[in-house]
Amino acid sequence: MSGVKRRVALVTGAGSDSGIGFACAKVLAAAGARVAITSTTKRIHSRWDELPCKEGDKLAVVADLTKPADVKRVLDEAKRQLGPIDILVNNAGMVQTGRRMPHGRAHDMSDKEFQHHLDLNLKTCFAMTRGVLPAMIRRRYGRIVNIASVTGPLVINPESSGYGTAKAAMVGYTRAVAIEVASKGITCNAVAPGWIASGSASKKEVLAGRQTPVGRSGTPDEVAALALFLAGEEASYVTGQMMVVDGGNSIQEFKGNREAWY
Repeated sequence: MSGVKRRVALVTGAGSDSGIGFACAKVLAAAGARVAITSTTKRIHSRWDELPCKEGDKLAVVADLTKPADVKRVLDEAKRQLGPIDILVNNAGMVQTGRRMPHGRAHDMSDKEFQHHLDLNLKTCFAMTRGVLPAMIRRRYGRIVNIASVTGPLVINPESSGYGTAKAAMVGYTRAVAIEVASKGITCNAVAPGWIASGSASKKEVLAGRQTPVGRSGTPDEVAALALFLAGEEASYVTGQMMVVDGGNSIQEFKGNREAWY
């Protein structure tokens, strides 16, 4: 079981110590990967300190991946310091420090507000994937793991049209990439978390997590465990899939007080 040992992994959106991105980075590092992480804020350097691997096996880069120049800089620095990228975890999205996340009904959203969600979630995934694919194709090896969401592909909430659309498109993009590179030793899969107790979870989201069949929100580590499998050499026959991590929430028909029904 060689897994990810000595492979070079790049994880985006890893600035929060309680987020899915950093959980993925930690589990990859603990499994022996060389890990590069990105975030839009300088707190990424604190996350670098906390990665469980040697100093020469990790890299932290402050970057806004909605900007093409920053995408290129991240990829160049990762290659120069760690080597060619074998594993890409596209986690950047949902929220961005210092920028207001607009929410509203579909008929009230402006072009700019809707585009913001597409840029933050879909465009970053597209740009990073496009950046790593040529070298992966040449080496005939690669693992791409896109952190999507159940919101959009499976379920939706009011005032989530921008975010939900972006995440649903992310799953479609995952499948498009997967079928194009399947014969090149490259897999591309999506992980779709449900209610996760990350640092950005609101009180309402924590309450919603209690109504899942499992009876609680998931943890970033539980999402990262699936990402680690998909990033490993052993997942070579799994591609183009969306795998849900939501405690069974999307399969239950009754969404009220779980004690009254389940």
